[in-house]
Amino acid sequence: MNVDIGQLVVVFLVLIFSLTVHESAHAWTAAWLGDLTAKRLGRITLNPVAHVDPIGTIVLPFLAFTTGAPVIGWAKPVPVNPANLKKQRQYFLYISAAGPVSNIALAVVASVALRVLPVSPISVAGGLEFPAWNVAATLFELNLLLAVFNFVPIPPLDGANVLAGVLPENLASIYDRVVRPWGFVILYALLLTGGLSAIISSPYLFLSRLLTG
Repeated sequence: MNVDIGQLVVVFLVLIFSLTVHESAHAWTAAWLGDLTAKRLGRITLNPVAHVDPIGTIVLPFLAFTTGAPVIGWAKPVPVNPANLKKQRQYFLYISAAGPVSNIALAVVASVALRVLPVSPISVAGGLEFPAWNVAATLFELNLLLAVFNFVPIPPLDGANVLAGVLPENLASIYDRVVRPWGFVILYALLLTGGLSAIISSPYLFLSRLLTG
């Protein structure tokens, strides 16, 4: 198995940055809407140390990269106390959506960068070359994947909380009782069978064409 170490480093750095922005967006939105729990724990920060999860941020992405599977991952969840929110269901939905929305925003920025950056590496001090276009392409692809992945309505992904927030309360209660306890089982089953790739491929390709067309 041949692994491009340089590309592996780029993928990990971009992934850690993207997950850091994702979790910080959750924390910032929660604080803005009245819950300071995450802020008090130092989660409104772009320091990745505050957000890295060993499995979701390091092990799973590495396995995905080396096996050719889509590179997805997660960081430590941001704690939210709904009791501190004035409009609990509505505001919790906003907080949940803030993470993947931040990834879409990063993908938009990356799509603009791809239009203006040269494909060839840029020479920097000391004769080193910085693959700026490659970094932007990785930023674009990973953030679209993270956004689509996290919007899948399976616990513990953000999409589950978004769905629970838009469903009528009685249906949301049924969803929480029936689906939430089995969220990890369903998610891993989809990962192992390739079902997750099938779910995220169409919206990923749609957004990719929309932003690059």
